[in-house]
Amino acid sequence: MDAARFQEPRRRMIPIRSPWGDGEVSVLDFGDASRPVDVVFAHANGFNAQTYRALLAPLSASLRIIAPDLRGHGQTRLPADPNGRTSWRDFRDDMVALLETLDGPPVTLAGHSMGGTTALMAAERAPERVANLALFDPVIWSPLHTALANLPGASTVIAARMPLVRGALKRRAVFDTRQHAFGAYRGRGAFKGWPETVLADYVAGGFVERDDGKVELACAPEWEASNFAAQANHPWRALARVERPVRILRGDSHSTCQMGESARLTRRFPHVSLETVAGNHFFPMERPDLVRETILDAAV
Repeated sequence: MDAARFQEPRRRMIPIRSPWGDGEVSVLDFGDASRPVDVVFAHANGFNAQTYRALLAPLSASLRIIAPDLRGHGQTRLPADPNGRTSWRDFRDDMVALLETLDGPPVTLAGHSMGGTTALMAAERAPERVANLALFDPVIWSPLHTALANLPGASTVIAARMPLVRGALKRRAVFDTRQHAFGAYRGRGAFKGWPETVLADYVAGGFVERDDGKVELACAPEWEASNFAAQANHPWRALARVERPVRILRGDSHSTCQMGESARLTRRFPHVSLETVAGNHFFPMERPDLVRETILDAAV
């Protein structure tokens, strides 16, 4: 078996200039560093690149992949003020800025949940940097709900009424150690059904050390909550404008991808394919083989 399968990803800090504040994006770099980047993979809200290490690492035998920590997550060092946010345009523009730092041909943009939507929005803004997209349960509400989320003041209403926002704000941010955090999460809530190796990677990449010796969530609860509330995005417009192949996989339960029937979608957007797979919103953690196969098919 190729030794690259056992190679740990390299942690790199990439400076970017963004209209939302300059700084450094932390990325995990998988695969042969001498070849151009094949895939850029973006994580879900509240998570981090390392959460997907076990999913992405086997692909490094044939692909070079970078997985960034998005603004306000992981080890990325960019301003992250949750006040007044209404959309994910900051993530979109950061992704475009990151793509502009890469040499080589257009890449496959991939992502899970919020990361999938960010990838789609970035492809609309910088199509020349993107060859195709592979999205896993992206956050795409129905056209009606999308229109309502773009009304003035909608983010304030969502923040007051959405259970996910309230839940994020109640998250415990500080633990004595990462081991304590792992024990608190194992088998509970959103982490129920996750392999322990994936949960361990999430904890390893999702906490920072404090001066008092304890550890704290790298993604502050207020930032995570603001991402849930900031739904004034335009994924349907992006789908119409992106003239690249887009493959979307969504779970058959608790999905955030409300795109209707696959046949109707394909008639409207011939470049888009939609497949419903067994699993919930977190099927990338629970069925990594399916996600790896989809990324490999898109990138080669």
